[in-house]
Amino acid sequence: MKVFDKGFTLTWLGHSAFHLVTPRGKHLLIDPWIEGNPMAPLGDSPITHVDAILVTHAHSDHASDVVRLAKRYRCNVVANYEIATHFEKHGVENTLGMNKGGTAALHGIKVTMTHAVHSSSFDTPEGRIYGGEPAGFVVTLENGAAIYFAGDTGPMMDMQIIGDLYRPDVAVLPIGDLYTMGPREAAYAAKLLRAHWIVPCHYQTFPGLTGTVDALRAELEKLGVSAEVVVSKPGESVR
Repeated sequence: MKVFDKGFTLTWLGHSAFHLVTPRGKHLLIDPWIEGNPMAPLGDSPITHVDAILVTHAHSDHASDVVRLAKRYRCNVVANYEIATHFEKHGVENTLGMNKGGTAALHGIKVTMTHAVHSSSFDTPEGRIYGGEPAGFVVTLENGAAIYFAGDTGPMMDMQIIGDLYRPDVAVLPIGDLYTMGPREAAYAAKLLRAHWIVPCHYQTFPGLTGTVDALRAELEKLGVSAEVVVSKPGESVR
């Protein structure tokens, strides 16, 4: 287990899926894709309780397990309005639809929805269904620590606003390239965000996701960004 002293535990479940345990013991899942995820560690076995699920956008590699897990744990699901409505139609009882710039208080934490540059749709037997606009989240914990989950995105100047307004301690950034930022763009994002720690995700799941942690570190060095890159294996926790 790797440690930085902010009072929470963050476990990477492969790709862009994370399990966050807050200082007061609340359990959040972010973009849970476990079934069919080649990077996922041992299926659902490490997860015994969930208070809320946060969904950045509708693509199956971020949202395909939400209905199944929400019904199992009877937890809140936080997403944009279109995604929340879709999940309600599929039997999820406790949805919270919100939109960019808004903040919701939930289980003693604050969840702020931020902008992202990507696309968003559900794949269904009837074809693709519009999933609203993609987003990211800033999760402010009970002790004031802030974690920015960028979701699938390219670099954008909104990241400077996120850095100014929310001062994230940790930024979880995609680095895989092709569908999201690659290492060069993620390093620039880190420069704008000014977070102390960078947790890379959305890389090496598929052959097309070619970004690497070594390349990210090299790009950070070129820009003079002193943030520490915190790397864990799927299933390994950072506390």
